[in-house]
Amino acid sequence: MDVNAVLTGTLSPDASIRTQAEQQLSQAAEANFQGYLQTLSTELANEQAQSQVRIAAGLALKNSFSARDYARLREVQNRWLTQLDTDTKLQVKSLAIQTLSSSDSRAGQSAAQFIASIAAIELPREQWPELMPALVENVGQGSDQKKQASLTTIGFICETEDQDLRDSLAQHSNAILTAVVQGARKEETNNDIRNAAITALGDSLEFVRTNFENEGERNYIMQVVCEATQAEDDRIKQGAYGCLNRIMGLYYEKMRFYMEKALFGLTIQGMKSEEEDVSKLAVEFWCTVCEEEISIEDDNAAADTADAMRPHFNFARVATQEVVPVLLELLAKQDEDAADDEYNVSRAAYQAVQLWAQAVGSNIVAPVLGFVEKHLRSEDWHYRDAAVSAFGAIMEGPDEKVLDPLVKQALPVLIGMMSDDNVQVKDSAAYALGRICEAVPDSIDPQDHLQSLITALFQGLTSHPKMASSCCWALMNLADRFAGEPGCTTNALSPHFQASVTHLLQLTETTADNQLRTAAYEVLNAFVTNAANDSVQLVANLSNVIIERLENSIPMMQQVVSIEDRLTLEEIQNSLTSVLIAITQRLEKEIVPQADRIMQLLLSLLSALGPKSSVPDTVFAAIGALANALDQDFEKYMQSFSTYLLNALNNQDEPQLCAMAIGLVSDITRALDVKIQPFCDQFMNSLLNNLRSTSLGNQFKPAILQCFGDIANAIGGQFEAYLSVVAQVLQQAAGISTQQEGAGSMEMLDYVVSLREGIMDAWGGVIEAIRHDGKATLLQPYIESIFNLLHTVYQDVNRTEALLRSSMGVVGDIAEAFPNGEFSHYYRQEWLTTMARDTRANKDFAPRTQETARWAREQIKRQAGLSPSKRQSRLNGSEYMQKAMEYQARRQLQREFFAPELCVAMPQARAEPLGTFVDLLRRLPAAANVQMS
Repeated sequence: MDVNAVLTGTLSPDASIRTQAEQQLSQAAEANFQGYLQTLSTELANEQAQSQVRIAAGLALKNSFSARDYARLREVQNRWLTQLDTDTKLQVKSLAIQTLSSSDSRAGQSAAQFIASIAAIELPREQWPELMPALVENVGQGSDQKKQASLTTIGFICETEDQDLRDSLAQHSNAILTAVVQGARKEETNNDIRNAAITALGDSLEFVRTNFENEGERNYIMQVVCEATQAEDDRIKQGAYGCLNRIMGLYYEKMRFYMEKALFGLTIQGMKSEEEDVSKLAVEFWCTVCEEEISIEDDNAAADTADAMRPHFNFARVATQEVVPVLLELLAKQDEDAADDEYNVSRAAYQAVQLWAQAVGSNIVAPVLGFVEKHLRSEDWHYRDAAVSAFGAIMEGPDEKVLDPLVKQALPVLIGMMSDDNVQVKDSAAYALGRICEAVPDSIDPQDHLQSLITALFQGLTSHPKMASSCCWALMNLADRFAGEPGCTTNALSPHFQASVTHLLQLTETTADNQLRTAAYEVLNAFVTNAANDSVQLVANLSNVIIERLENSIPMMQQVVSIEDRLTLEEIQNSLTSVLIAITQRLEKEIVPQADRIMQLLLSLLSALGPKSSVPDTVFAAIGALANALDQDFEKYMQSFSTYLLNALNNQDEPQLCAMAIGLVSDITRALDVKIQPFCDQFMNSLLNNLRSTSLGNQFKPAILQCFGDIANAIGGQFEAYLSVVAQVLQQAAGISTQQEGAGSMEMLDYVVSLREGIMDAWGGVIEAIRHDGKATLLQPYIESIFNLLHTVYQDVNRTEALLRSSMGVVGDIAEAFPNGEFSHYYRQEWLTTMARDTRANKDFAPRTQETARWAREQIKRQAGLSPSKRQSRLNGSEYMQKAMEYQARRQLQREFFAPELCVAMPQARAEPLGTFVDLLRRLPAAANVQMS
């Protein structure tokens, strides 16, 4: 293999060349991983090699130990730990460190990325102790190239999201600070070094908390950062304001002195900078201030004692008169050619005004109102637009009693500005109206304002594509806010419903603008969802139009040629199917007359669609809505639909479709109840295979476990055939913990919590199913492991309301399954009582959660007063005889159930679990084959 040619090929713009080169590298790594790393690291350090070859070598090395998916990341990191000898590791690391001295700065940066990937493996394990001292030494004594590359390396190491590495970096805080502060000082004459240092400082701020607690060290850090805001190089200024932003977010409680002495003035100066990126970062500093103070107010409102309250310095309120006028002026720096998703200084200022309103409430009204009154009629569209935007930005935060008269006075003006000569102003007026509909809808009088408001928004919808999203968002907010109570006879939308639907149907039929069409269908969804009972017949009539349009789209699938036309058609089909979902959900049982036609249409769509299409996801959602509406009447469609569902469930190459199928199995199972039983073997087989899959991410596994619970709830005691395998899976899943080696990332933390929710939901369904069929004794081998998991949940501070609610449900279910106190000793444990009491007492939890905890608490009290021996001693002779007869009857039924010669004569519904699923169990040698992490 020609290493230079292959490495150059990995950077080729030609996809085929790039793919071939990547495959060659992958094959080389598989054939001899140790030699592969040695070859690449030699090329990385080779001063005679071309720059692009060295860059490609560094990237390939970094990619050997990096991955987006958590499980894959741990797998590739483990190769470094297990497949390399010590000498090879030392050689590879030494060559990478050597490359930091290269005169080729791009090679140095590539080496920095690779070093950071190895640091993520070794530093948490207290290996490579010489790394940080070496980097510090490089910054102090090395050449300019070595200084810059070493600072870049520190930055890459510190920007990690890996919790284990983050935890380990705290012990290196002195070395990190020594290096970055030395490079960031104003005495450093090389701007590239200073820029690298200030960037690394921003990445390292979270790990130097101990140093920040020391006033002398904190003062020096703040001095270096503040001086950097005055640098001539804009890159350094940007980095400095970025540092101030992070410092405020991390160390708000330490900022009072610095705000008074320097930061007010420095950030106002930064906001007025002609360099937009500097200005944006200075604005974002005040966004961070507001976010922190909003969070502090929320935390203090929930605090039980004065000692638990956080310091609140009211920086935003104190600075309102000085900073808000600057932000309002920045609103007028719009770029009319900016893309919708482009973040410029005007949009940063809008975000800051929004947050300021939430942080200081009514204190912001006076300066904003003065600006609005001054510029609302300005001849300069920039200031008209800024005035409209400013008014919309303060709709959340100030007292509604303060806003109400202002909104009523402004509504006719804003509606009139929907006809402004400038499209930017019209778009901002539409967005401001949407903000009013969202935040202060009570200020809109349905009699005085609604007709003109709806008319203006519909006119804006068709006047210019740029306004489509704002007008649609406003109309959707309007529909949501004037929907009335669920099931109401009429609402404020009813007089306008027919005209609105007609307008939207005409628009979606005639426009050639894909974005506008999609937005209009979303508005139609909102109107259908919020239709009152007196509009239900109009919704039913609408279903005919939508079904017909969707039917007509199927022949068109054979006519499209270009990829662009196919994507457009799929977007239309997705939009129409989404409206069909809204109609089905709104009509509920009244969709029955259309059900056959709808299901036939959806099946036709599924059969006509090609691979990698986005439409099946929406079609599956529509089928789920139909199943929820029809309940057990959906059974007649299962024979023809189950093939599509199983294909999607087994399609691990399209994870999104597979995820939809998993959710749809749950929906259909809840709808059909016991009638789902004939399909359970195939569903369970596919679900277990998905659990074993290495190609599906962890996020699928909690949903699969919840699906087990839904199936158990539906088929009751017939779930016994699956109990052994499912229980082993649940027990194995319960062993996954955030305390495991390398399981410290936020992604892993969220996964473990979701996994436990899935486990508890599954056990809840299984226990209910087995208990109701009188087979509670089958659960006895698993009770200890369930209580072990409950104890783990109790001890772990990372638990959600949903997890606690499910846990309380399982506590109560086990108590009802074993009413004679067979496991009463678990209920006498103090931690269980505390867990139930705390869950019930949490005022932030929903009533449903509190009620579940109350019920669990009653079961705990009852069980704590029982013991198996005492309970059984109170049975009289006739009760003993009755129990014995029931036991003999169950044993006889079990013998019949398992007898092969009798199984043939039994009804198919009972024979199936013992046929196909027994084969499945044989194919699963142990639950250990199901990889939960």
